[in-house]
Amino acid sequence: MPVGAAKLNVVFILVDDWGCADAGVMGSDFFETPNIDRLAGQGMLFTQAYAAAAICSPTRAAILTGKSPARLDMTIWHEGAVRGGPTNKRLLEPKAQPNLPREEVTLAELFQQYGYSTAHIGKWHLGKAAFYPETQGYDVNVGGTYWGAPATFFWPYRGPWSRSDPELRYVPLGQGKPGDYLTDKLTDRALQFIERQREKPFFLSLWYHTVHTPIEGKSKLVEHFKNKKPGKHHKHPEYAAMVASMDENVGRVLRKLEEFNIADNTAVILTSDNGGVDFPTAKSGNRPPTRNFPYRSGKGTLYEGGLRVPLIIRWPGRTKAGTVCKEPVISQDYYSTIAGALGHADAPQHDGESLLPLLRHPRAKLGRELLYWHYPHYYPRMTPGSAVREGDWKLIHYYEGDRVELFNLRDDPGETNNLVAEQSARVQVLRGKLDDWRQSVDAKEPAPNPDWDSPKK
Repeated sequence: MPVGAAKLNVVFILVDDWGCADAGVMGSDFFETPNIDRLAGQGMLFTQAYAAAAICSPTRAAILTGKSPARLDMTIWHEGAVRGGPTNKRLLEPKAQPNLPREEVTLAELFQQYGYSTAHIGKWHLGKAAFYPETQGYDVNVGGTYWGAPATFFWPYRGPWSRSDPELRYVPLGQGKPGDYLTDKLTDRALQFIERQREKPFFLSLWYHTVHTPIEGKSKLVEHFKNKKPGKHHKHPEYAAMVASMDENVGRVLRKLEEFNIADNTAVILTSDNGGVDFPTAKSGNRPPTRNFPYRSGKGTLYEGGLRVPLIIRWPGRTKAGTVCKEPVISQDYYSTIAGALGHADAPQHDGESLLPLLRHPRAKLGRELLYWHYPHYYPRMTPGSAVREGDWKLIHYYEGDRVELFNLRDDPGETNNLVAEQSARVQVLRGKLDDWRQSVDAKEPAPNPDWDSPKK
């Protein structure tokens, strides 16, 4: 991508709710991901990759803008921002922005400035129609809407979400037939785009709806995993089937790049928008779809299981095959990385660091000491809070009761031993840094609920 060189294509594959251990190369004892494992063997696997948030829309906004969700004031998913928070809790959630502002310069707009064709295929979840991908730098939008998940992964990909949310949801993909599977059909459209653009530079966002609920796999794959011995940590056959279909389609994309002889001129980034869902829901058959072992908890929480995500980058001319990087990285870094590769010296303000030094030298350091997260909302098993990581230390601050937790991630990756009492000085320092950061990005905070003690609660 430097001036004077052939422009490098970029394929950014984002999986929804894909846990940090949900692939063979990442330690799964049940899921089968030969194509993803092969991709890791061809590129770089990151073992300390973080999502910008423990839920979807904020992370997606951070990827596209390079800015912290707190700075964007996009701290909850679209529908949650539209509805507002509950009124029967101890705290009232702050208002959040439901739509990605068009004033932001997105990755797609950045690519357009350099003459790239751009396409978004799959989940969007960053605003109503006036803020769809077509308004944010994408020439093509296939399937992107304001909904966070399809009612079903099978054609015609439409239906009511639930009794409490009976609105008719749909993924607009055109004609199909019974048995068609959404992940396959989104990939079909991605391959068509690659074929049309193979002689021109392109940026493709292939953002799968899978492996979000509803947990629905193709019957033959489900049967395969039902007949397989369950793992100690992973054992959900329908979820395993969804992971397998996703892996199959990642393989289809990689083969298409090879077929058109552009694999050596295409960077591939594969990651997730938040940690895996480790709790049972009606749409997962009342079973936890996955476990984020060895990390604690999952999606929606500020524990490692909610924030850690898979990340593989294969970047021709930069990454070496089979390399592993242990440096902590986060969603905001992709913007800085790509802007740097494009040679975009006047990129807008962003909160990430370029990963380009790591891609060449996986043992390099970014020079960044702190990572931050902010979620001033309620979620099952989570009350409003923020978190900061410095080195091996991580502090979580909960607004209810002004409570804090402190963990040493090197000695205690499962966050089982709260060291607040033993490390009071460190707690004070980290809390001060967290407070300073929240102020610097104008992070919105919850407020006391005046009706909390009233009979209305």
